[in-house]
Amino acid sequence: MTVPEALKKITVLTAASPASLAELIPYGTIRQYQKGEHISLERDDVRHFFCILDGIAALYKINSVDEKRGIFVYGSGAMLNEVVLDGKTASVNCEVLKDATVLCLERNGFLSVCRKDFGLSKAVMDSMALKIRRLYHQLKNTSTNIRGDKRIASKLWKLSRDFGVGCGRGTEIDFDLTITYLAELLGGQRETVSRQVKLLTGQGLVIVDKSRFIIPDREKLLDFFENS
Repeated sequence: MTVPEALKKITVLTAASPASLAELIPYGTIRQYQKGEHISLERDDVRHFFCILDGIAALYKINSVDEKRGIFVYGSGAMLNEVVLDGKTASVNCEVLKDATVLCLERNGFLSVCRKDFGLSKAVMDSMALKIRRLYHQLKNTSTNIRGDKRIASKLWKLSRDFGVGCGRGTEIDFDLTITYLAELLGGQRETVSRQVKLLTGQGLVIVDKSRFIIPDREKLLDFFENS
């Protein structure tokens, strides 16, 4: 894939004018990452915007007791790190969950194009605003007032919406998702999450096949979260 082709696949860049896209070409490079690799680490001096062309990557932090805490999972078309606008070091880690092709856009060059294209600038702001809204929602769902099994149901429903592929048994989340990583995404303990997943599988709402999660009926899972 060439850089001009890659630019057309990123959601934020669909707002850019043809002239802006042409101007961005020399600032772009394409890199390949394998599952388990990091695109960036917290406190790295990051000088590029990273955009996923294909594959899946996750943002996470390490807490005060060295536990991984997931923040977001992103797939094709997403810009991962709008925060590099401020020129500071990276504030989160970015790990590849499924082999990924990434478009890297040099920060200063990208900003020089944004200065002349308000549509592109607003698209970046809108993308950041969406992340902030999602963080607000996550904070609400980490409340102890919400049962653990319902929090898991909500997370699996969203992952099946964003990364689901049809299979004979329902909708499969299309990347390896262990109980340990699910616990990290939820900010919970592995043993507790394991017990709660078994409750969901016992009700036929979730199927766990090694490191793959399958949702037999997404509407039933959503109904469990909203009404049970």
